[in-house]
Amino acid sequence: MRRRGYARLPDEGELPSAYIHDVPSRIWHWVNALCIVVLAVTGYLIGTPLPSAAGDTSSLYVMGWIRFAHLATGQVFAVAFLARATWAWAGGGYAGQLFLPAIWRRSWSDGFVEQCRLAVFGSPRPPRYLGLNPAAGSAIFVLFVVPAVIVILTGFGMLAEVKGHGSWTHLAFGWMTTLFGNTLDLHLVHRLCLWALLCFVAMHVVMMVDEDVTGRQSVVSTMLSGWRSFRP
Repeated sequence: MRRRGYARLPDEGELPSAYIHDVPSRIWHWVNALCIVVLAVTGYLIGTPLPSAAGDTSSLYVMGWIRFAHLATGQVFAVAFLARATWAWAGGGYAGQLFLPAIWRRSWSDGFVEQCRLAVFGSPRPPRYLGLNPAAGSAIFVLFVVPAVIVILTGFGMLAEVKGHGSWTHLAFGWMTTLFGNTLDLHLVHRLCLWALLCFVAMHVVMMVDEDVTGRQSVVSTMLSGWRSFRP
């Protein structure tokens, strides 16, 4: 992994556009966003089922399709997350900032304190960074990466209960029920972490749009094109 540090840019003057997000990172970002939406909707419907539908029960498979969509999307989410974690180490540029904030660097501590001060008191000229700023990188790790890992593990743990002994899911993830003590707590932690992801998504969207509008660098458009532009 390269460029774990935080590249603070000069506060004054115009800067040329910089290529920040490579193609694999951008593809993963939007696939990941779609997966979270599908998982949230189908997960809610699984936890709060729809009213019984009238008609021949042999021709109705509504909850079955909802469950299938949830399980299939969950596996896509897990594979994409694993691929993104691999790319964080194999890829260049700033791909690794998402998974491991460089808290051991002076650039992180100084930048984190400054970003917290900026959030509380505001500033007419917020700092500009290549890649993530220290506060954003740390927030993504705590509010997205950690809950995502727990959601994936608990999700496969619940699937292992359904598949039963002898299945590959039970051999690989059957220990999750033992870890939590019972299936109820396993389900509870899974749902709480999904709510944590939804809260992160809401904050992420609001803050990125606000930064794109009121800040001095592009954010939303950067995840579309890969290029970040800077305003003086």
